[in-house]
Amino acid sequence: MFKKTLTAVVATSALMTAGLALADKPGAGWITIEKAIETAKSKGYTQVTKIEADNDGYWEGEGLKADGVTYEFRIDGVSGNVLRDQKD
Repeated sequence: MFKKTLTAVVATSALMTAGLALADKPGAGWITIEKAIETAKSKGYTQVTKIEADNDGYWEGEGLKADGVTYEFRIDGVSGNVLRDQKD
């Protein structure tokens, strides 16, 4: 029983670590994360609570606007144009 439990724990840990290693990263020529946050704030976000690179070519994030509601956004990684800005 102990060997089965230990094997399950080790396998789960390995899978979780592999997921972290495969996290999306900004592509070559992308705007910086700071610039993406600045762009979001210029569109009315008072606080950016989450932002990450997506392999589909954009920064994806969430944040609050002045109305206190959480919105999500996508910003093109190269041009910096806002591709999505909607309530979460």
